[in-house]
Amino acid sequence: MRFPRFAAVVSVLALATVATACGSAEKTVDQQAAASASAGSAGALVGVTMPTKSSERWIHDGDNVKAGLEKLGYKVDLQYAENDIPTQVNQIENQITKGAKLLIIASIDGTAITTQLQEAADKKIPVVAYDRLIRNSPNVDYYATFDNFKVGVQQATSLLVGLKLLNADGSAGSAKGPFNVELFAGSPDDNNATFFFNGAMSVLKPFIDKGTLVVKSGQTDFKTVAILRWDPATAQKRMEDLLTKTYSGGTKVDGVLSPYDGLSIGILSALKSNGYGTSGQPYPTVTGQDAELASVKSIIAGEQYSTIYKDTRQLADVTIKIADTVLKGGKPEVNNTKDYDNGNKVVPSYLLQPLIVDKTNYEKELVDTGYYTKSQLG
Repeated sequence: MRFPRFAAVVSVLALATVATACGSAEKTVDQQAAASASAGSAGALVGVTMPTKSSERWIHDGDNVKAGLEKLGYKVDLQYAENDIPTQVNQIENQITKGAKLLIIASIDGTAITTQLQEAADKKIPVVAYDRLIRNSPNVDYYATFDNFKVGVQQATSLLVGLKLLNADGSAGSAKGPFNVELFAGSPDDNNATFFFNGAMSVLKPFIDKGTLVVKSGQTDFKTVAILRWDPATAQKRMEDLLTKTYSGGTKVDGVLSPYDGLSIGILSALKSNGYGTSGQPYPTVTGQDAELASVKSIIAGEQYSTIYKDTRQLADVTIKIADTVLKGGKPEVNNTKDYDNGNKVVPSYLLQPLIVDKTNYEKELVDTGYYTKSQLG
């Protein structure tokens, strides 16, 4: 009578053993696949293309990404296109031809490289958009950047704090206005520029509508105030024209929304040429972005009021982790899957947080963190 029961126990044990063996086999296959992908990525070539060396921040970005990838054993082809679209197109094509296994692209024009991205996709080369979203292509796998709408919000907030309409904690300030302000925006072919401008206007528009802020030139739409290729000379010329046409006869400009430090330096140069920057006629509140060395020195000197600090070391680290994970066959961490629609798809993104820097906190945020040394700031 006990034999059937014994047989059943043996049968169950046998099934359990088979199941365990199958599970172990599956696990071993997964581990082998991961190991194979990791081994295949060893020493792989990564193509990195940056817009220009004329902006200090892109030099830091390129150097940080290259150094981090090389530390992990990858080979890196780092290229700068000097804001010339055909040059960047050729650089990407050359990287594909050289056998790059992954591309990291900070695009000049986010719509101009769709053909090259298709070539990459055809060869199963993943693409990571770096800081600037690449538009109108399904062949963008990941996007690493800062919260660009928040950058604009912070620029506008710092403008209001500089005018004393707000306190640093966001409460109402002592000033009542009205204040004359002028608006600048970034390059219309850079997707980030619209995020910056829209973020800023979400803060400024209520003050403009109430008459607390007056855009005396009447130029408030993005297309009119945008500066192609983020060119400082173009920004300087536009500021000079505004001063000549709108602020002659004793009227003064009190604040300027500038989305980038390079533009801010050009704007301040135009203001200086028109008599600003003296005890009798101080500079207006001028914002910025990227915490470039010249602008931080300008902030310390009491010229530019503020900048938005985006720690490019963090951006490089995130991008390197994404690249390394993808090359090893994994799925990288992202923290935004809804906001960055490139016109063809919503690109999985990792957003970092920006920070307002002015004369009150530049030492804590820039020197104490090792971004700059005291000697660099003079």
